[in-house]
Amino acid sequence: MKEFETYILPNGIRGIHRRVRSGVAHCALVVNAGARDERRGEYGIAHFTEHALFKGTQRRKAYQVNCRLENLGGELNAYTTKEDTTLHATVLRRDFRRAVELIADVMFRSTFPDRELDKEREVIADEINSYKDSPSERIYDDFEDLIFRDSELGHNILGSKATIARFTSDRLHDFVGRTYTTDQMVFSSIGNFSAATARAVAECYLGDFAPSSRSFMRDVPAEYKPFDVRLSRHTHQAHGLIGARGYSITDERRLPLALMVNVLGGPSANSLLNIELREKRGLSYNVEATYTPYSDTGIVGVYFSSDHCNAEQCVELIEQEIYKIGREGISPRRLAIAKRQFVAQMAISMEANEGYMLGAGKSLLLYKDIDTLEEAYRKVASITAEQVRDVAADCFSNMSRLIYR
Repeated sequence: MKEFETYILPNGIRGIHRRVRSGVAHCALVVNAGARDERRGEYGIAHFTEHALFKGTQRRKAYQVNCRLENLGGELNAYTTKEDTTLHATVLRRDFRRAVELIADVMFRSTFPDRELDKEREVIADEINSYKDSPSERIYDDFEDLIFRDSELGHNILGSKATIARFTSDRLHDFVGRTYTTDQMVFSSIGNFSAATARAVAECYLGDFAPSSRSFMRDVPAEYKPFDVRLSRHTHQAHGLIGARGYSITDERRLPLALMVNVLGGPSANSLLNIELREKRGLSYNVEATYTPYSDTGIVGVYFSSDHCNAEQCVELIEQEIYKIGREGISPRRLAIAKRQFVAQMAISMEANEGYMLGAGKSLLLYKDIDTLEEAYRKVASITAEQVRDVAADCFSNMSRLIYR
């Protein structure tokens, strides 16, 4: 039996299903539309639209949308990124059909009533204020704005209070019509039923909507220009990000880069930076390396927080470790440990069926295919120390710095 079964609905929506032994079912509709697809003057509309999807449809009022699955003990949720919007549900296996019907209703029949949008503006304004009060989150957006300056990727997902105040029902309908096209959608599911059943339910509720195709192409990001920026945020601690552009999600060097980032500052306590900054010197409670790939580019960086008086020493030590990997690579022993860690982390993450389902949907959306776990393990096993060294030297050759003072 295949790990995943795929299919295509008559209107072009692609589907992917995995059968597992569980009394719980998960499903999601993943749309290749996010903050990157906003035009100037409408920054924040992708995220605002995601919120507004729950505010009423042609068949349901807002409270009926919110109660439909919750009354059954399930849940409906959504999130927006720079490149995609995902609507997902978790229910008991017997309620799978109801979950798919609700997702279809919310995605394709939302009415965006202005009276509900007025209330949601206040909710998102509060979300913006909350984000501004969290420097450890805000610095990532500020850094990305600078890394992708003058590009579609270079603006905040939430938008501003000024922009969201201008969003009307008509503007949301225009955004949905332009970006939520069936050729850019994947329906992903996981549960204890066959792929034939998943397809039949998806076709019943998602297959009747008219096919549509995207009529625009995303712009190539502007040229990257390294920077060194210090901002006064009047925070109790200093917060910093050091990084650069990374590889796209289709680049063959993506996996060696992800492994290198895991070695440098991944979640394990034995990451190089955790040992160097926290365990040896007690300079930072939180230091982590991250890598976010996009469809045609990426971003890689190291975040830290520390006392203000230790910030520059942290920067120096982080860059020393980065340059060391790019110059010397890592030892065969460290590489073997890193591979085992990476594979184990992948396997553990796949134990959560919801995360597995969401990842499979996005993979099919971007790659038109999905690797099995065995294929992913083989790719990790084939990574060489030279590849790790080369991606470190390449990605961190023109590093940028952003420090909150």
